[in-house]
Amino acid sequence: MLAALPSCLLATDVPKKAKALPHTGEFFRFLDPVTETPVVRLTNIRSNSFLPAPTNRFVSVKDRFLIFSSDRRGSLAPFQLDLHTGLVSQLAKPEKLQPESLCLNGKRNAIYFLDGDTLQEVMLSNRRSRVLVENVSSFCEMGGASDGTPSFVIVRQGRLETLNSGSKVLAHEVESFCLTRPGGRGCVFQKVASAAQRELWYASFSAPANPVLLARGKMTNPVWAPDGKALLFLREVARPNGVASEIHSVSPEAPTEQRVAATSQFAAFSPNADASVFVGASRSKAQPTVLLLVASVQREFTLCEHRASHPAAVSPVFSPDSKRVYFQSDHEGKSALYSVNVESLVESTSGNDS
Repeated sequence: MLAALPSCLLATDVPKKAKALPHTGEFFRFLDPVTETPVVRLTNIRSNSFLPAPTNRFVSVKDRFLIFSSDRRGSLAPFQLDLHTGLVSQLAKPEKLQPESLCLNGKRNAIYFLDGDTLQEVMLSNRRSRVLVENVSSFCEMGGASDGTPSFVIVRQGRLETLNSGSKVLAHEVESFCLTRPGGRGCVFQKVASAAQRELWYASFSAPANPVLLARGKMTNPVWAPDGKALLFLREVARPNGVASEIHSVSPEAPTEQRVAATSQFAAFSPNADASVFVGASRSKAQPTVLLLVASVQREFTLCEHRASHPAAVSPVFSPDSKRVYFQSDHEGKSALYSVNVESLVESTSGNDS
C-alpha cells in the first residue's frame, strides 16, 4: 500500500494555478493547486450542498449514487446524485431537515432522516414516505428485523432507547448522539462531563449490565473501527509546542485507551474499510489540506487542499470500496461536495455494497 507514490504527492514546486478539466453533468474537474491531484467538484456552487455525517451510510458503490442535502430549491432537502452522469434528483420535501442525519438503509433502497424531531423513511424507488417515530433528537440503525421492519437506537428527551419489538431504555442524561457498533452488538453514546469535557459510554443491546465508560476528556469525531473491535476518536493532547490531536482507540471489552497515531492537527478523520488508512482534514491555517495517514508506518501524505472556513466540517470519508475520498468545503463561497480518486494510493477493499 502506497508503495509507489505518484510524483504529485512528493512535489516541492507549488503551481500557481490549477488547470481546468472537462465538465460532466454538474461535475467540474480540476487539478489541485498544491499536489496537482485531479479533484472533482460534484455539486455546483450556486447553492449549498452538505454530506451526511461521516459515520452514516450515504454511498452506493453497486448502483453508483450518493445522497446529500442541498438548499438548491430554497430550503434544505435530501437529493440523490448519480455518480455516472452527475445528474441530481430530489428525494423528499421536509420542513426542517437535519442534514447530518441523512443516511441510507442497509439495502440502499431507502433513506432515513430527521425532519425537525421526526424520524422519517423515504423509499428511493417511488419516493413514498412515512413517519417512523417522533420526539427524536438523534438515531442510528440497529438493523432490520426478520420481517424487514427497521429497528433503531434513538435519543429521546435525554434517554437512549431501542426502537424495535423489544424496546427498552439503555441510559439516561444522554446527549444527542449515538452510534451503533458494527455487528449490532451495542452502541456508543455521549454525555457532558463539564463545559470542556465529554464522556463516551457504551451500552450493550443484549447484556443487562450497566453502560460502560470508555473515555473522558477533550475528544471529538468518534467512529467505530470497521471490524467493531474498538472505538476510534480524536483526542487533544498537550505538547511542548502546543496542543495536538491524536487518533486514539478503546475497546468496550477492555476499556484501556490506546494511541493509534499522531496527526498533523486533524480536525476530522475517517478510516477506510479495513482501518489501514485514515483520511483527515487538517485545521492548520498554513496548510488547510486533506491528508492520508497510513497506520502501519505512521506517515501522512497530502491529497489536496480543502481551504474550508471550518475544518471540522470538511468531514472526509472513504467510499465503501476505499477507491474514492469524499469531502465538503466552502472555499468557493458556497458549501460544495468534492471527490478524489485514490485507487493508485490505497488498496481497494470489499465494502458491503461492493
